[in-house]
Amino acid sequence: MIVAGCRFFAGYPMTPFTEVLEGMAKHLPAVGGTCINAESELEAVGMAWGAAATGVPAATGSTGQGLSLMQESLAEITYARLPLVVLNMARAQGDYFQATRGGGHGDYRHIVLAPSDVAEAVELVQEAFHLAALWRNPVLVMGDYYIAHTWQSVSVQRLDFGPEPDRSWRLDGSTGGTGRAKLISPLADTKRGDDVGYDLAEFYGRRGAELDRMGREVAPRAECGFVEDADLVVVAYGTVAQYVREAVAALRADGARVGFIRPITLYPFPTQILRDAARGPRAFAVYENNRGQMIEDVRLAVLERADVRFIGGLSVDSSGFGIAPDLDVSSVRARIRACLEEIT
Repeated sequence: MIVAGCRFFAGYPMTPFTEVLEGMAKHLPAVGGTCINAESELEAVGMAWGAAATGVPAATGSTGQGLSLMQESLAEITYARLPLVVLNMARAQGDYFQATRGGGHGDYRHIVLAPSDVAEAVELVQEAFHLAALWRNPVLVMGDYYIAHTWQSVSVQRLDFGPEPDRSWRLDGSTGGTGRAKLISPLADTKRGDDVGYDLAEFYGRRGAELDRMGREVAPRAECGFVEDADLVVVAYGTVAQYVREAVAALRADGARVGFIRPITLYPFPTQILRDAARGPRAFAVYENNRGQMIEDVRLAVLERADVRFIGGLSVDSSGFGIAPDLDVSSVRARIRACLEEIT
């Protein structure tokens, strides 16, 4: 985040997000940035909102529980057209609906990126800052317990995403009292006279068109393997997808016709990638560490071109964290093999 230009970060400690907050508190002041341990997630997102309104690259985050408290602000930040990076260091994968649908009000959407390990997180979090600035819209990076708590040797170099997006909209106080003061608000982006109210119909319509354009023009991405001749394609995201990838590779070595797809953008969802893959397989299997959420997007993507089955399930430790006791390659492999036998 720091190498991407982040200079303001606020959050409230909640495992496994706490380590991110501790890291930013340690390293952000060294580059002239500010990190605040807020009183709660409500204060954290409010502080990040204020920083983002001045054009400072800003971020906040929590686990899904903490992000539940932020949903009203995240919805209004979207309508106010502010760039903000939001981290969800989730305890399992039960926050998929929260991340891709949101829990706030109105027709807002966030771009959602889902790394599968620390190295990819280093790249995607930088892209998140670029996309947030480009579209003036929050971008959510969907992490998990493993990414938050594992160590990996990585190269942290600033990635070049092209010219810096325009920030002339930012509030710097220079236009105050001039009659042409800038306005950042979830209700309007132009000043009104004392006797004239906001035209919310016009504003919501225009903001909706901008969100539609974002949904069309942000390229959906996914990692695919062995889908060309597969009878069964397994879909998974995040750290869990690493186990699926390994299990599929082992089954392929045994001669099984299986493949995998790992969505990298959860919104926009890689619908066309799955739809194209559905021309061959007899079925899709979805593995998630929850009771079944992304499976709905998979079903919508393939549109009955193939059977879609759920082979995941919520698996956490006694504290509710995402250290899934049954998440290992042999267990995943057995579930995939059983599904393959059923469909063939």
